[in-house]
Amino acid sequence: MDAQFTHPHSPEEREIHALIAEFDASQVSALEQDLFAQRKRLADAERALQTKVTKKAQEDQRIATAKIDQALARLTRLKRPELSESDTRIFPGWWAPVLVIEGGEPVIWPMRYGCRPAGKPTLYDRKYPGTYNARRDNLRGFWKQQFGQTHALMLVTTFFENVARHAAEGRALRAGEAPENIVLRFEPSPPQEMYIACLFSHWTPPAGSDEPDLWSFAAVTDDPPPEVAAAGHDRCIVQLRPENVEAWLTPQGRTLDALDALLDDKARPYYEHRLAA
Repeated sequence: MDAQFTHPHSPEEREIHALIAEFDASQVSALEQDLFAQRKRLADAERALQTKVTKKAQEDQRIATAKIDQALARLTRLKRPELSESDTRIFPGWWAPVLVIEGGEPVIWPMRYGCRPAGKPTLYDRKYPGTYNARRDNLRGFWKQQFGQTHALMLVTTFFENVARHAAEGRALRAGEAPENIVLRFEPSPPQEMYIACLFSHWTPPAGSDEPDLWSFAAVTDDPPPEVAAAGHDRCIVQLRPENVEAWLTPQGRTLDALDALLDDKARPYYEHRLAA
């Protein structure tokens, strides 16, 4: 939570503070209910294993243990008053503020990071779990409904990537070594706010469905610059030049080739990296 919302002063900040507190309380309640259910599941599995070892009981024990650990970690994060580095991150499936042009004016909308294209069934979220990443080489294919139509912008100062440790260290796996995932934090040098090209969709449910509307987005990614590739990652978000932001956010009437040219003319700071906390 930003400092102005942690210690609100204006009426608007107090209203936002109250909404955040209400949301956090609902999350805590849901997690505590899930924790109770998983602890019961674990206890039932352990009792069953004392009588007879079965695959189901072993799976219930494994899954319940993992979910208990996850729920406790999330409860700890929700209840601690201080901010940490992880609070500045967003993950696929989380909601984040993105900038769009609406009625000729810039507007910030909260959208889910993980785009569900309009007209597609909800199962797309499971069938295509990587839709937080709009690959440039597929903008005119999978993303043809959004590219040239519904563009957005995400403003960030840092991005994170999952990489294999051996790849980050520039070496092959050693004999008997299993791949290990690590998270790297990338920051532009010199430090700057990055204007990240995004696509979005306003998904509406089919008639008769009680599903809510969904606003969701994906960040456009391209082949990585040399320093990101050397760190072990094969994609990189596209950072727009400030002078190209308005054109990106107003794609209507522009050719796809012209929009592609904006992505070609991307900003190219040097991305320094370190191991994420």
